[in-house]
This record gives sequence, C-alpha cells and structure tokens, in this order.
Amino acid sequence: MWLERLSGQSTPSAPSSTQTRSYSPAPRRSSHLAPNNNPRPTYNTRTSSLGLVSRANSSTTSLNSPQLANGSSLRQEITAPSDVVDPLDALATVLGKKNDKSGDGQEGREDVALDQRPASLEVDIDFEGLNLDAFARDAGQENIGEPRRYANQTVEEYEVEKNKLEDLHKSILACDDVLKSVQNSLTSFQQDLGAVSAEIETLQARSTAMNTRLENRKVVETLLGPAIEEVAVSPEVVITISEGPIDLAWVKALEELDKRSVMVNRTSQTPNRSLAVSDLRPLLNDLTNKAIERIRDYFVSQIKALRSPSINAQIIQQQSFIRYKELYGFLARHHPVLGEEIAHAYINTMRWYYSSNFTRYKHSLEKLSLFVVDRNDAIGADQTAHRAPANKPSQTSHDALAIGRRADVLRQSHQAALPSHIAEDSKHTHYVETPFLHFNLALIDNATAEYSFIANFFSPAVGFQTISRHFSAIFSQTFSLGHAFTKSLVEGSDDCLGILLCVRLNQHFAFELQRRKIPVADGYINGTNMLLWPRFQLAMDVHAESIKRATSAISTRGAASALGLSNGADAASKQSTAPHMLTQRFGQFLQGILTLSRDAGDDEPVGNSLGRLRGEFEAFLTKVGKGFGSAGERKRERFLANNYSLILTIMGDTGGKLAADTREHFESLRDGVGGI
Repeated sequence: MWLERLSGQSTPSAPSSTQTRSYSPAPRRSSHLAPNNNPRPTYNTRTSSLGLVSRANSSTTSLNSPQLANGSSLRQEITAPSDVVDPLDALATVLGKKNDKSGDGQEGREDVALDQRPASLEVDIDFEGLNLDAFARDAGQENIGEPRRYANQTVEEYEVEKNKLEDLHKSILACDDVLKSVQNSLTSFQQDLGAVSAEIETLQARSTAMNTRLENRKVVETLLGPAIEEVAVSPEVVITISEGPIDLAWVKALEELDKRSVMVNRTSQTPNRSLAVSDLRPLLNDLTNKAIERIRDYFVSQIKALRSPSINAQIIQQQSFIRYKELYGFLARHHPVLGEEIAHAYINTMRWYYSSNFTRYKHSLEKLSLFVVDRNDAIGADQTAHRAPANKPSQTSHDALAIGRRADVLRQSHQAALPSHIAEDSKHTHYVETPFLHFNLALIDNATAEYSFIANFFSPAVGFQTISRHFSAIFSQTFSLGHAFTKSLVEGSDDCLGILLCVRLNQHFAFELQRRKIPVADGYINGTNMLLWPRFQLAMDVHAESIKRATSAISTRGAASALGLSNGADAASKQSTAPHMLTQRFGQFLQGILTLSRDAGDDEPVGNSLGRLRGEFEAFLTKVGKGFGSAGERKRERFLANNYSLILTIMGDTGGKLAADTREHFESLRDGVGGI
C-alpha cells in the first residue's frame, strides 16, 4: 500500500489497514472493510496532499485515514520514500505541463503543450469550483519550498492506534480462519460433488441397463402376453367361484373360467404345448369341479323352493333360473350326467306343481252352477210333458236353443282366467262353455310360459326335440286332466250350442298357440277336438231324433191333432195357417248354429249334421200340412210358406257360406209353395 511505502517508521509486521495502490493526490475510495461516510477525506490545514514532497529522507505529516470498523481514525507517522514520484510532477504530466526544477525557489512555470493526453480518467477529483490549471497552481504555491511534515503522535494516541491495529489484526486472523473454514467447506463440497457425479454416472449406467432390460421384457411380453392371458386365471376369479355368492359377478367369473378351460384344453392338444399348461390344467379341473358343486347346490335349493305352498313358480323361474341360465349351460358342458339329473328333478317338480294346482282349479270350476240341457230341451220334445219334481226347485229359466249373447265369448280378446275363489263363491248359473273357457285359458297361458322358460333355459345345451320331450313330460298329466274335465262337461249334455262354442274356443286357442309359437300343445288341442266333435254330432242327432219322433207322433194322432196342438185349440173346429211352434224352436236353433259357423270350413261335420236336421224338419212340416186335407190345399201351401218365411226371418242377415246356402234353400222352398 502507498501509506506503507511512504512511511519510513512503519514496521514490516504491522498489517496494513488500506488497500495497496499507486500514490495519487486524489481522495481515496472507501474500504470494503469499513466504509467512509464522508464523500472525500479532509486534509490537514497545515499540509496538502498536493504539496511538494520534501527531498529529505523522512518527514512526518498528518494523514487522515478512513475509519475502521469500530469508528476510530488511524494516525500514522510515515516517511516518504525516495522512489516515489512527486505529486506535482504527476499532476503536471496529467495536465501536459513540465515542471522546471533547475533553480531553487523558482516561481515561474512555462506552459508546455501536451503532446498526448490519456484516453480517460478513472479518478473522481473534487476541484472545488476551480479549473484544473488554477487548482494545480494554488496547490503548488501553497507547498513550494516547504518540506512535507507529518504530525507527531502522542504515546496515548499511539497506544490507541496500536490497540485498534491489534483488533484489526485479530479480525483479519478471524477472517483468515473463517476463510480457511470456507475453503475446507468448499473443498469438501467439491469432493461431495465428485461423489455425486460418480453416483450420477452409475445411475445413468444402471438406467441404461434397465431400459435395455425393459425393452427386452416388452418384446417378451408381446410374444408371451397373449399366450399367458389365454390360460391364466386371476385370483379374484378363484375366490369368487370358491367363496363368493351366486350373483351376476359369479356368472361373469364362471364365464372367465369356462373360457380359460377351453383354451387350456385346446392348447394341451397341440404338439408344442408348454409345461405351464400341463401344470395349470389340474388346478382348472379342481376349480371347475368346485363350480359344478356350487351350481348343483344352487339349483337343488331353487327346485325345492318350487315345492313350497302358495309359491308362484314363474317368479322363481325368472329371478332364479333365467337370470342364471349360464350356470346350467356350464353344468351341461362339463358334467352332462349331473345336468340331466337336474333337468329330471325340475321336470318332476313342475309336473307335480301344475298337476296339483290345476286339480285344485278344476275342483273350483266344478263348483260353478251350470244349466242342464238334455233330451227334454230338444227341438221336437213335448214341452208340456216336462215338469220339474214338486220337491225339487226348478233351475233358472233359460232358452237352450237360442244363442243370445252366448257368442260374445268368442269376440272378447285378452280374457283372463276366472280366479279360484271367485269361481267357488259365484252364485250365477252358467252354460258349459264358461268353465271350459276359463280352464283352458289358464292351461294355455301356463303352457306358454313354461315352454318359453324351457326353450330359454335349457337351450342351447339341448335341442328342440329334447325341449319338446321335457315339456310333454311336465304337462302330460295336466293335459290329461284337461281332457277329463272337458269330457265331464260335455258328456251327458245335449247342448249343441254350448258344445259348438267349446269347439270354436278350442280353435281360437289353437290359433293363439300358433301365434305364440308353441307347437308342443297341438296334441292337447287335437285331443280336445276329438272329444267335442263326436259329442256335437250326438247332440245334433238327439235334436233330429226328437223331430223324427214328433213326426211319428203326428202319424198316430193325425195331422189335425198336430195342428190343433200347435194352435192350442180343437183341430176339427179351428185350423190355422200360422207357423208351427216347432218352427220357432227350429229357427232359433238354426240361427245359433249358423252364427257359430260363420267361418266354418267345408271339412267340418256341422253341414252334414245340419242337413240331417233340416231334412227331419221338412218332413215334419210336410206331414203337418197334410192335415188340411185335399180341400185345404191352398191353406197347406200358405202354412208351409209361413213356416219357411219365419225361418228366413229368424236367420236374418247371418253371414257365412253355410248360412247363405241354407237361406237359398229355404227361399227355394218358400217360392215352391207360392210364398212371397
């Protein structure tokens, strides 16, 4: 530092408190250790920093040094060394002038033009409002011929400054220790950075190796993934099948197991099968056996529930069987014998279910009060001779030969079967077609539901023929019960209209079964027709025989007696051409048969039976007309014409091919006897 170089009395061991720089008259900048609050240092009034330095080897002067960190000023006696450039010469060099030192006490100076000036000045000098030339001249005049002097320090001041310097020295040593600690820390940090760098390189190498292994595993997974997924069974599937409740999730797990079993069986049959497939196959077999056992227990419990009293089988079928029909398919594929046993158990249970329930329903319908139509209600029967016993109340009055509103049962759609409790409590009297209708409605609806269930539940495990056999096995007893019930209704009954209504209802049932695509009930429909048609023909024969007997009775009593009976007066005194009472009954019966045969085919026995009945009736009218004698030919023709006209009037506009043929026939008869 320049203070040390100027000081001739300073010791080498004393630390410097200022920064080392070249001698300059400009004010010093503040130190980084102790910043100076003043803009520039103050100068001693006795000397100037710009004064001429004494040529003596040593002198003392008072210099203002920057404040230390503790706020004290440093005073030091220094000696200007001989190799230091005179400040005035340095200033003259800056200003571009030469200082003439040839004579002592020289006062004048010659201005010499500056050949070259520095490019820039880095020192900030306060010229106190003077120009550079005046500032230099004033400073030179103040110190010309006067040696530089330094202020002497007292012992106290020296001690104070010494203590300060010692404190500064200690601070510097502490700073050195701190710097050494920082250096050690930086060295340790550098070593740590080196270790971290080595670890990073190791991690990079490991990362590269792991990436390589990952790529290799991806390639292996691409090759082995599909093969493993084909045969692998997840733990969730195993736990669900072994311990989980049977629900939709269980069904999905079963489908997964079935898929894996198929793939394992297929893979095990290939020549290049793997050992993993061989090891997995026994485990899949055990899991399959466990699933079969649980399926068996489930269906057995549900079949037992069908035998519970007052149970609705269709609810169990939809919620417990159809919902889990995949279970039976799995059972039929993996254990056909057990699947067949479950099917037989279900068939036996449902056979008992339908047989017992329809038996109870049949008993309920048998409690309905029915009109009795027998030979006494035939067309030619003597109505005056038929009387009810005195001790037995007569049944409700009815007309067994008039169709009335009985045909409405054929036009009602979406009918429901009569409930059992209503049938048991009913107080009304019905015709034979009413219990027949309700029993067969219930039978057809249940047969439809059962066949739909069987076809849905057992397929595709079994074929159509097996499904038909299952249905027949279930409903064989119920169909036999229906045939027996129908036979009990029509056997001993001469209600031709009621039997023909049953025939038409049975045909409607056949059409409905075809619409519902239930072909397995055709045998029941055909069996019912075989019961109804023969009985209908027998009933028609009863009516024909009754008319025939009436005709025979006329031959014994005479035609006049028959006319008198018809008019309710003595035939000998009063003979009328009004229609006969039997004509009225025949016309009502004929209109009922034709109404029910509106859509009848040519292959039905109705036409033949009606032709025989019509022939007996015409023979009766012909024989009755002979009662007018040869003199009453005109009355006979009028009598026949009136009877034929009454029949045509009763027939009205009844439609159908059979009705048109009958109408045409009676019109020709009426026209043949001169009727209008």
